[in-house]
Amino acid sequence: MKATERGIQKHRQLPEGGCSQRVSAEQKEYARACAPPRMAETDITSASGLRTRLLEPILDPDNLYQAAKHVIRNKGAGGIDGMQVHELSAYLDRHQEEIVKQIQEGNYRPKPVRRKEIKKENGSMRKLGIPTVVDRWIQQAISQVLGPIYEEQFSEHSYGFRPRRSAHDALKQCQTNIQDGYTYVVDMDLEKYFDTVNQSRLLQLLSETIKDGRVIALIHRFLESGIMVDGMFQESEEGVPQGGPLSPLLGNVMLNECDQELTRRGHRFVRYADDMMIFCRSKKAAQRTLEKILPFIEGKLFLRVNREKTQVANATRVKFLGYGFYRRRGEVRMRVHPKSVKKLKDKLRSITARSNGKGIEQRKRELNQLIRGWINYFRLADIKGITAQIDSWVRDRIRMITWKRWKRIRTRFANLKRLGIKADQAWQWANTRKSYWRTANSPILRTTLTKDRFLAQGYISLQRYYLDQTA
Repeated sequence: MKATERGIQKHRQLPEGGCSQRVSAEQKEYARACAPPRMAETDITSASGLRTRLLEPILDPDNLYQAAKHVIRNKGAGGIDGMQVHELSAYLDRHQEEIVKQIQEGNYRPKPVRRKEIKKENGSMRKLGIPTVVDRWIQQAISQVLGPIYEEQFSEHSYGFRPRRSAHDALKQCQTNIQDGYTYVVDMDLEKYFDTVNQSRLLQLLSETIKDGRVIALIHRFLESGIMVDGMFQESEEGVPQGGPLSPLLGNVMLNECDQELTRRGHRFVRYADDMMIFCRSKKAAQRTLEKILPFIEGKLFLRVNREKTQVANATRVKFLGYGFYRRRGEVRMRVHPKSVKKLKDKLRSITARSNGKGIEQRKRELNQLIRGWINYFRLADIKGITAQIDSWVRDRIRMITWKRWKRIRTRFANLKRLGIKADQAWQWANTRKSYWRTANSPILRTTLTKDRFLAQGYISLQRYYLDQTA
Protein backbone atom coordinates (compact mmCIF):
# COMPACT_ATOMS: atom_id res chain seq x y z
CA MET A 1 0.00 0.00 0.00
CA LYS A 2 1.59 3.33 -1.01
CA ALA A 3 0.58 6.88 -0.22
CA THR A 4 0.17 9.31 -3.10
CA GLU A 5 -0.16 13.06 -3.18
CA ARG A 6 -2.31 12.75 -6.29
CA GLY A 7 -5.08 11.31 -4.08
CA ILE A 8 -5.66 14.76 -2.61
CA GLN A 9 -6.15 16.38 -5.97
CA LYS A 10 -8.40 13.57 -7.18
CA HIS A 11 -10.77 14.11 -4.32
CA ARG A 12 -10.88 17.87 -4.82
CA GLN A 13 -11.99 17.71 -8.46
CA LEU A 14 -15.50 17.51 -9.74
CA PRO A 15 -16.08 15.13 -12.67
CA GLU A 16 -16.29 16.42 -16.20
CA GLY A 17 -19.80 16.81 -17.55
CA GLY A 18 -23.13 16.83 -15.77
CA CYS A 19 -21.97 19.03 -12.90
CA SER A 20 -19.45 21.57 -14.19
CA GLN A 21 -16.84 23.64 -12.35
CA ARG A 22 -19.19 26.64 -12.60
CA VAL A 23 -21.36 25.21 -9.78
CA SER A 24 -19.24 26.76 -7.05
CA ALA A 25 -21.46 25.76 -4.14
CA GLU A 26 -21.28 22.11 -5.18
CA GLN A 27 -17.51 22.30 -5.61
CA LYS A 28 -16.93 23.88 -2.22
CA GLU A 29 -19.21 21.39 -0.48
CA TYR A 30 -17.53 18.42 -2.14
CA ALA A 31 -14.01 19.68 -1.51
CA ARG A 32 -14.76 20.42 2.18
CA ALA A 33 -16.17 16.94 2.75
CA CYS A 34 -13.72 14.86 0.75
CA ALA A 35 -10.24 16.29 1.20
CA PRO A 36 -8.31 13.89 3.50
CA PRO A 37 -4.74 14.77 4.49
CA ARG A 38 -3.32 11.75 2.61
CA MET A 39 -5.04 8.92 0.79
CA ALA A 40 -3.74 5.38 0.43
CA GLU A 41 -3.85 3.93 -3.10
CA THR A 42 -5.53 0.52 -2.93
CA ASP A 43 -7.59 -1.65 -5.26
CA ILE A 44 -10.59 0.46 -4.31
CA THR A 45 -8.98 3.79 -5.26
CA SER A 46 -7.22 2.50 -8.36
CA ALA A 47 -8.32 3.52 -11.85
CA SER A 48 -10.18 0.25 -12.37
CA GLY A 49 -12.50 1.10 -9.49
CA LEU A 50 -13.52 4.60 -10.55
CA ARG A 51 -17.23 5.37 -10.71
CA THR A 52 -17.38 8.76 -12.41
CA ARG A 53 -20.93 8.98 -13.75
CA LEU A 54 -23.32 7.53 -11.20
CA LEU A 55 -25.98 10.24 -11.15
CA GLU A 56 -27.30 9.17 -14.54
CA PRO A 57 -28.17 5.57 -13.50
CA ILE A 58 -29.61 6.90 -10.23
CA LEU A 59 -31.95 9.20 -12.15
CA ASP A 60 -32.76 6.62 -14.79
CA PRO A 61 -36.59 6.43 -15.09
CA ASP A 62 -36.66 2.68 -14.52
CA ASN A 63 -34.52 2.99 -11.38
CA LEU A 64 -36.75 5.77 -10.06
CA TYR A 65 -39.84 3.68 -10.80
CA GLN A 66 -38.44 0.70 -8.91
CA ALA A 67 -37.51 2.99 -6.01
CA ALA A 68 -41.06 4.35 -5.83
CA LYS A 69 -42.49 0.81 -5.85
CA HIS A 70 -40.14 -0.16 -3.00
CA VAL A 71 -41.07 2.85 -0.86
CA ILE A 72 -44.80 2.29 -1.40
CA ARG A 73 -44.51 -1.43 -0.66
CA ASN A 74 -42.62 -0.78 2.59
CA LYS A 75 -45.28 1.70 3.75
CA GLY A 76 -44.07 3.55 6.86
CA ALA A 77 -44.87 6.91 8.41
CA GLY A 78 -44.68 10.26 6.66
CA GLY A 79 -42.15 13.01 7.28
CA ILE A 80 -42.45 16.61 8.38
CA ASP A 81 -44.45 17.65 5.29
CA GLY A 82 -47.31 15.30 6.18
CA MET A 83 -47.28 13.44 2.86
CA GLN A 84 -48.14 9.76 3.27
CA VAL A 85 -46.71 6.86 1.27
CA HIS A 86 -49.92 6.21 -0.65
CA GLU A 87 -49.75 9.78 -2.01
CA LEU A 88 -46.32 9.33 -3.60
CA SER A 89 -47.41 8.01 -7.02
CA ALA A 90 -49.79 10.88 -7.69
CA TYR A 91 -47.22 13.41 -6.49
CA LEU A 92 -44.50 12.02 -8.77
CA ASP A 93 -46.82 12.09 -11.75
CA ARG A 94 -46.93 15.86 -11.37
CA HIS A 95 -43.48 16.71 -10.01
CA GLN A 96 -40.95 14.00 -10.93
CA GLU A 97 -39.44 15.89 -13.87
CA GLU A 98 -39.04 18.99 -11.74
CA ILE A 99 -37.32 17.06 -8.93
CA VAL A 100 -34.98 15.27 -11.36
CA LYS A 101 -33.99 18.60 -12.91
CA GLN A 102 -33.26 20.07 -9.48
CA ILE A 103 -31.01 17.12 -8.64
CA GLN A 104 -29.19 17.38 -11.98
CA GLU A 105 -28.55 21.08 -11.45
CA GLY A 106 -27.44 20.57 -7.86
CA ASN A 107 -30.33 22.60 -6.46
CA TYR A 108 -32.30 19.89 -4.66
CA ARG A 109 -32.44 20.34 -0.89
CA PRO A 110 -33.78 17.49 1.26
CA LYS A 111 -36.16 18.41 4.05
CA PRO A 112 -35.21 17.82 7.70
CA VAL A 113 -36.05 14.41 9.08
CA ARG A 114 -38.76 13.98 11.70
CA ARG A 115 -37.44 12.80 15.06
CA LYS A 116 -39.11 9.74 16.52
CA GLU A 117 -37.90 7.90 19.61
CA ILE A 118 -38.58 4.25 20.42
CA LYS A 119 -37.73 2.57 23.68
CA LYS A 120 -34.96 -0.05 23.60
CA GLU A 121 -35.04 -3.14 25.80
CA ASN A 122 -32.37 -1.68 28.09
CA GLY A 123 -34.61 1.31 28.83
CA SER A 124 -32.75 3.87 26.71
CA MET A 125 -34.28 5.54 23.68
CA ARG A 126 -33.34 4.86 20.07
CA LYS A 127 -33.55 8.02 17.98
CA LEU A 128 -35.00 7.56 14.51
CA GLY A 129 -35.05 10.15 11.75
CA ILE A 130 -38.04 9.77 9.42
CA PRO A 131 -37.41 11.42 6.02
CA THR A 132 -40.24 12.77 3.90
CA VAL A 133 -41.69 10.29 1.42
CA VAL A 134 -40.05 12.09 -1.52
CA ASP A 135 -36.64 12.12 0.18
CA ARG A 136 -37.11 8.44 0.98
CA TRP A 137 -37.75 7.81 -2.72
CA ILE A 138 -34.52 9.57 -3.73
CA GLN A 139 -32.52 7.76 -1.05
CA GLN A 140 -33.89 4.45 -2.26
CA ALA A 141 -32.88 5.28 -5.83
CA ILE A 142 -29.33 6.07 -4.64
CA SER A 143 -29.15 2.90 -2.58
CA GLN A 144 -30.25 0.71 -5.52
CA VAL A 145 -27.31 1.92 -7.59
CA LEU A 146 -24.62 2.12 -4.89
CA GLY A 147 -25.59 -1.11 -3.12
CA PRO A 148 -24.31 -3.52 -5.82
CA ILE A 149 -21.08 -1.50 -6.13
CA TYR A 150 -20.31 -1.79 -2.43
CA GLU A 151 -21.38 -5.44 -2.26
CA GLU A 152 -18.17 -6.20 -4.16
CA GLN A 153 -16.17 -4.60 -1.34
CA PHE A 154 -18.01 -5.67 1.80
CA SER A 155 -16.61 -8.41 3.99
CA GLU A 156 -17.99 -11.94 3.98
CA HIS A 157 -18.18 -11.62 7.78
CA SER A 158 -20.73 -8.77 7.59
CA TYR A 159 -24.38 -9.82 7.55
CA GLY A 160 -26.59 -6.84 8.40
CA PHE A 161 -28.73 -5.08 5.75
CA ARG A 162 -27.25 -7.02 2.87
CA PRO A 163 -28.99 -9.02 0.12
CA ARG A 164 -29.25 -12.77 0.61
CA ARG A 165 -27.80 -12.48 4.13
CA SER A 166 -29.65 -12.57 7.42
CA ALA A 167 -29.27 -12.63 11.18
CA HIS A 168 -29.60 -16.42 11.01
CA ASP A 169 -26.52 -16.59 8.78
CA ALA A 170 -24.58 -14.51 11.31
CA LEU A 171 -25.70 -16.75 14.19
CA LYS A 172 -24.73 -19.93 12.35
CA GLN A 173 -21.28 -18.50 11.70
CA CYS A 174 -20.94 -17.69 15.41
CA GLN A 175 -21.92 -21.26 16.19
CA THR A 176 -19.27 -22.56 13.78
CA ASN A 177 -16.57 -20.34 15.28
CA ILE A 178 -17.31 -21.51 18.81
CA GLN A 179 -17.44 -25.14 17.69
CA ASP A 180 -14.00 -24.69 16.09
CA GLY A 181 -12.52 -23.72 19.47
CA TYR A 182 -12.84 -19.92 19.40
CA THR A 183 -14.58 -19.91 22.75
CA TYR A 184 -13.78 -16.37 23.94
CA VAL A 185 -15.20 -13.26 22.34
CA VAL A 186 -14.74 -9.53 22.30
CA ASP A 187 -18.35 -8.37 22.52
CA MET A 188 -18.00 -4.90 21.00
CA ASP A 189 -20.56 -2.21 21.79
CA LEU A 190 -20.43 0.97 19.70
CA GLU A 191 -22.06 3.78 21.62
CA LYS A 192 -25.04 5.24 19.72
CA TYR A 193 -23.36 4.25 16.47
CA PHE A 194 -25.69 5.83 13.90
CA ASP A 195 -25.93 9.04 15.95
CA THR A 196 -22.15 9.48 16.23
CA VAL A 197 -20.83 8.65 12.75
CA ASN A 198 -18.26 11.23 11.69
CA GLN A 199 -19.73 12.63 8.49
CA SER A 200 -16.44 13.93 7.08
CA ARG A 201 -14.80 10.56 7.52
CA LEU A 202 -17.80 8.82 5.98
CA LEU A 203 -17.78 11.12 2.94
CA GLN A 204 -14.05 10.54 2.56
CA LEU A 205 -14.64 6.79 2.48
CA LEU A 206 -17.46 7.21 -0.03
CA SER A 207 -15.26 9.34 -2.27
CA GLU A 208 -12.69 6.54 -2.50
CA THR A 209 -15.17 4.57 -4.59
CA ILE A 210 -17.69 7.14 -5.86
CA LYS A 211 -15.92 9.55 -8.21
CA ASP A 212 -19.08 11.40 -9.19
CA GLY A 213 -18.97 14.58 -7.15
CA ARG A 214 -22.66 15.22 -7.79
CA VAL A 215 -23.61 12.02 -5.96
CA ILE A 216 -21.25 12.73 -3.04
CA ALA A 217 -22.71 16.23 -2.73
CA LEU A 218 -26.27 14.88 -2.82
CA ILE A 219 -25.51 12.36 -0.05
CA HIS A 220 -23.84 15.12 1.92
CA ARG A 221 -26.98 17.24 1.72
CA PHE A 222 -29.03 14.34 3.07
CA LEU A 223 -26.61 14.00 5.99
CA GLU A 224 -26.78 17.68 6.90
CA SER A 225 -30.48 18.21 6.19
CA GLY A 226 -31.22 18.64 9.90
CA ILE A 227 -33.78 17.26 12.34
CA MET A 228 -37.17 18.56 13.45
CA VAL A 229 -37.76 17.92 17.15
CA ASP A 230 -41.11 19.11 18.55
CA GLY A 231 -41.33 21.72 15.82
CA MET A 232 -37.79 23.03 16.42
CA PHE A 233 -35.00 22.66 13.85
CA GLN A 234 -31.71 21.10 14.93
CA GLU A 235 -28.59 20.85 12.79
CA SER A 236 -27.22 17.37 12.07
CA GLU A 237 -23.45 17.91 12.13
CA GLU A 238 -22.72 14.28 12.94
CA GLY A 239 -24.43 10.93 12.60
CA VAL A 240 -26.53 9.13 10.00
CA PRO A 241 -30.25 9.38 10.86
CA GLN A 242 -31.80 5.92 11.20
CA GLY A 243 -35.02 5.56 9.30
CA GLY A 244 -34.09 6.23 5.68
CA PRO A 245 -33.24 3.66 2.98
CA LEU A 246 -29.71 5.03 2.65
CA SER A 247 -28.75 4.75 6.34
CA PRO A 248 -28.01 0.98 6.42
CA LEU A 249 -25.72 1.22 3.39
CA LEU A 250 -23.82 4.21 4.80
CA GLY A 251 -23.47 2.43 8.14
CA ASN A 252 -21.95 -0.60 6.42
CA VAL A 253 -19.59 1.60 4.38
CA MET A 254 -18.16 3.09 7.56
CA LEU A 255 -17.81 -0.20 9.44
CA ASN A 256 -16.41 -1.98 6.38
CA GLU A 257 -13.12 -0.27 7.24
CA CYS A 258 -13.16 -2.06 10.58
CA ASP A 259 -14.05 -5.35 8.84
CA GLN A 260 -11.11 -5.03 6.47
CA GLU A 261 -8.74 -4.22 9.32
CA LEU A 262 -9.86 -7.26 11.32
CA THR A 263 -9.46 -9.44 8.22
CA ARG A 264 -5.96 -8.05 7.63
CA ARG A 265 -5.05 -8.97 11.21
CA GLY A 266 -6.35 -12.50 10.71
CA HIS A 267 -9.25 -12.40 13.20
CA ARG A 268 -12.44 -14.40 13.09
CA PHE A 269 -15.38 -12.09 13.60
CA VAL A 270 -19.08 -11.67 12.86
CA ARG A 271 -20.77 -8.31 12.40
CA TYR A 272 -24.45 -7.56 12.01
CA ALA A 273 -24.91 -3.79 11.53
CA ASP A 274 -23.22 -2.29 14.62
CA ASP A 275 -23.29 -5.54 16.65
CA MET A 276 -19.90 -7.20 16.42
CA MET A 277 -18.18 -10.16 18.04
CA ILE A 278 -14.48 -11.02 17.57
CA PHE A 279 -13.67 -14.66 18.33
CA CYS A 280 -10.44 -15.81 20.01
CA ARG A 281 -9.09 -19.06 21.41
CA SER A 282 -8.24 -17.74 24.86
CA LYS A 283 -9.22 -14.99 27.25
CA LYS A 284 -5.77 -13.39 27.05
CA ALA A 285 -5.91 -13.33 23.25
CA ALA A 286 -9.34 -11.69 23.39
CA GLN A 287 -8.13 -9.03 25.83
CA ARG A 288 -5.09 -8.35 23.65
CA THR A 289 -7.33 -8.08 20.57
CA LEU A 290 -9.58 -5.56 22.29
CA GLU A 291 -6.63 -3.40 23.35
CA LYS A 292 -5.24 -3.33 19.82
CA ILE A 293 -8.46 -2.73 17.89
CA LEU A 294 -9.72 0.12 20.09
CA PRO A 295 -7.17 2.70 18.76
CA PHE A 296 -8.24 1.89 15.18
CA ILE A 297 -11.98 2.23 15.84
CA GLU A 298 -11.66 5.40 17.90
CA GLY A 299 -8.63 6.99 16.21
CA LYS A 300 -9.17 6.09 12.54
CA LEU A 301 -12.96 5.83 12.28
CA PHE A 302 -13.75 8.36 15.03
CA LEU A 303 -16.39 6.08 16.54
CA ARG A 304 -17.17 5.82 20.24
CA VAL A 305 -16.79 2.49 22.00
CA ASN A 306 -18.91 1.99 25.10
CA ARG A 307 -16.24 0.78 27.53
CA GLU A 308 -18.80 -0.29 30.13
CA LYS A 309 -20.75 -2.58 27.80
CA THR A 310 -17.84 -3.82 25.68
CA GLN A 311 -16.59 -7.01 27.29
CA VAL A 312 -14.30 -10.00 26.96
CA ALA A 313 -16.18 -13.13 27.96
CA ASN A 314 -16.76 -16.77 27.27
CA ALA A 315 -19.00 -17.12 24.21
CA THR A 316 -21.60 -18.99 26.26
CA ARG A 317 -22.11 -15.92 28.47
CA VAL A 318 -22.89 -13.28 25.87
CA LYS A 319 -26.01 -12.24 24.04
CA PHE A 320 -25.89 -11.76 20.28
CA LEU A 321 -28.94 -10.80 18.21
CA GLY A 322 -31.22 -12.05 20.99
CA TYR A 323 -29.60 -15.50 21.13
CA GLY A 324 -27.25 -17.23 23.54
CA PHE A 325 -24.99 -20.25 23.05
CA TYR A 326 -24.37 -23.36 25.13
CA ARG A 327 -22.67 -26.73 24.89
CA ARG A 328 -24.48 -30.03 25.03
CA ARG A 329 -22.51 -33.25 24.71
CA GLY A 330 -19.68 -31.40 23.01
CA GLU A 331 -21.95 -29.70 20.47
CA VAL A 332 -22.51 -25.95 20.41
CA ARG A 333 -26.20 -25.17 20.34
CA MET A 334 -28.33 -22.03 20.49
CA ARG A 335 -30.85 -20.88 23.04
CA VAL A 336 -33.05 -17.85 23.46
CA HIS A 337 -31.38 -15.38 25.78
CA PRO A 338 -33.40 -14.76 28.99
CA LYS A 339 -33.71 -11.07 28.08
CA SER A 340 -35.37 -12.02 24.80
CA VAL A 341 -37.84 -14.24 26.66
CA LYS A 342 -38.64 -11.38 29.03
CA LYS A 343 -39.14 -9.02 26.09
CA LEU A 344 -41.60 -11.48 24.50
CA LYS A 345 -43.56 -11.87 27.73
CA ASP A 346 -43.77 -8.09 28.13
CA LYS A 347 -45.32 -7.83 24.65
CA LEU A 348 -47.71 -10.69 25.34
CA ARG A 349 -48.67 -9.12 28.64
CA SER A 350 -49.47 -5.85 26.89
CA ILE A 351 -51.67 -7.55 24.27
CA THR A 352 -53.50 -9.62 26.90
CA ALA A 353 -53.97 -6.84 29.43
CA ARG A 354 -57.49 -6.81 30.89
CA SER A 355 -58.08 -3.11 30.26
CA ASN A 356 -56.41 -2.36 26.94
CA GLY A 357 -59.73 -2.05 25.08
CA LYS A 358 -58.89 -4.64 22.44
CA GLY A 359 -61.67 -6.79 21.01
CA ILE A 360 -61.47 -10.58 20.78
CA GLU A 361 -60.54 -10.68 17.10
CA GLN A 362 -58.01 -7.86 17.32
CA ARG A 363 -56.32 -9.49 20.31
CA LYS A 364 -56.22 -12.86 18.56
CA ARG A 365 -54.78 -11.30 15.41
CA GLU A 366 -52.04 -9.46 17.31
CA LEU A 367 -51.16 -12.53 19.37
CA ASN A 368 -50.88 -14.74 16.31
CA GLN A 369 -48.82 -12.16 14.45
CA LEU A 370 -46.39 -11.79 17.37
CA ILE A 371 -46.08 -15.56 17.83
CA ARG A 372 -45.38 -16.20 14.14
CA GLY A 373 -42.73 -13.50 13.98
CA TRP A 374 -41.03 -14.57 17.22
CA ILE A 375 -40.89 -18.26 16.31
CA ASN A 376 -39.66 -17.56 12.77
CA TYR A 377 -36.79 -15.54 14.23
CA PHE A 378 -35.90 -17.84 17.14
CA ARG A 379 -36.48 -21.17 15.38
CA LEU A 380 -32.72 -21.88 15.39
CA ALA A 381 -32.79 -22.16 19.19
CA ASP A 382 -33.83 -25.07 21.39
CA ILE A 383 -37.10 -23.64 22.72
CA LYS A 384 -39.46 -26.58 23.01
CA GLY A 385 -39.62 -26.31 26.81
CA ILE A 386 -39.87 -22.51 26.87
CA THR A 387 -42.69 -22.44 24.32
CA ALA A 388 -44.70 -24.95 26.38
CA GLN A 389 -44.37 -22.75 29.47
CA ILE A 390 -45.30 -19.57 27.62
CA ASP A 391 -48.25 -21.31 25.93
CA SER A 392 -49.69 -22.26 29.31
CA TRP A 393 -49.16 -18.75 30.64
CA VAL A 394 -50.81 -17.12 27.59
CA ARG A 395 -53.84 -19.41 27.84
CA ASP A 396 -54.25 -18.39 31.48
CA ARG A 397 -54.07 -14.74 30.41
CA ILE A 398 -56.85 -15.28 27.88
CA ARG A 399 -58.93 -17.17 30.45
CA MET A 400 -58.54 -14.23 32.81
CA ILE A 401 -59.76 -11.80 30.13
CA THR A 402 -62.68 -14.09 29.29
CA TRP A 403 -63.76 -14.40 32.93
CA LYS A 404 -63.72 -10.63 33.32
CA ARG A 405 -65.64 -10.19 30.06
CA TRP A 406 -68.41 -12.47 31.32
CA LYS A 407 -68.83 -10.10 34.33
CA ARG A 408 -72.23 -11.04 35.74
CA ILE A 409 -72.95 -14.26 37.67
CA ARG A 410 -75.83 -15.07 35.33
CA THR A 411 -73.56 -14.83 32.28
CA ARG A 412 -70.87 -16.96 33.87
CA PHE A 413 -73.42 -19.59 34.89
CA ALA A 414 -74.87 -19.77 31.37
CA ASN A 415 -71.46 -19.98 29.69
CA LEU A 416 -70.15 -22.64 32.07
CA LYS A 417 -73.24 -24.77 31.39
CA ARG A 418 -72.74 -24.27 27.65
CA LEU A 419 -69.18 -25.54 28.07
CA GLY A 420 -70.41 -28.79 29.59
CA ILE A 421 -70.44 -28.12 33.35
CA LYS A 422 -73.38 -29.48 35.35
CA ALA A 423 -75.86 -26.88 36.58
CA ASP A 424 -75.14 -27.15 40.32
CA GLN A 425 -71.37 -26.99 39.84
CA ALA A 426 -71.68 -24.21 37.25
CA TRP A 427 -73.73 -22.14 39.72
CA GLN A 428 -71.16 -22.73 42.45
CA TRP A 429 -68.27 -21.73 40.21
CA ALA A 430 -70.13 -18.71 38.83
CA ASN A 431 -70.39 -17.36 42.39
CA THR A 432 -66.69 -17.68 43.18
CA ARG A 433 -65.03 -14.75 44.95
CA LYS A 434 -61.56 -15.55 43.64
CA SER A 435 -59.66 -12.88 41.73
CA TYR A 436 -59.57 -12.94 37.94
CA TRP A 437 -56.05 -14.38 37.86
CA ARG A 438 -56.72 -17.06 40.49
CA THR A 439 -59.85 -18.12 38.64
CA ALA A 440 -57.89 -18.40 35.40
CA ASN A 441 -55.49 -20.80 37.15
CA SER A 442 -58.26 -22.85 38.77
CA PRO A 443 -60.23 -25.87 37.47
CA ILE A 444 -63.17 -23.51 36.85
CA LEU A 445 -61.65 -22.39 33.56
CA ARG A 446 -58.82 -24.86 32.93
CA THR A 447 -61.33 -27.68 32.53
CA THR A 448 -63.64 -25.63 30.32
CA LEU A 449 -61.47 -23.27 28.25
CA THR A 450 -59.02 -26.00 27.24
CA LYS A 451 -56.01 -25.99 24.96
CA ASP A 452 -57.95 -27.74 22.18
CA ARG A 453 -60.72 -25.16 22.41
CA PHE A 454 -58.23 -22.31 21.98
CA LEU A 455 -56.74 -24.02 18.92
CA ALA A 456 -60.22 -24.53 17.47
CA GLN A 457 -60.92 -20.81 17.94
CA GLY A 458 -57.85 -19.91 15.87
CA TYR A 459 -55.24 -19.11 18.53
CA ILE A 460 -51.74 -20.23 17.56
CA SER A 461 -49.73 -22.38 19.97
CA LEU A 462 -46.07 -21.34 20.23
CA GLN A 463 -44.89 -24.90 20.73
CA ARG A 464 -46.94 -26.37 17.89
CA TYR A 465 -45.91 -23.61 15.50
CA TYR A 466 -42.25 -24.07 16.51
CA LEU A 467 -42.41 -27.83 15.93
CA ASP A 468 -44.08 -27.28 12.56
CA GLN A 469 -41.34 -24.83 11.51
CA THR A 470 -38.50 -27.13 12.56
CA ALA A 471 -39.98 -30.41 11.33
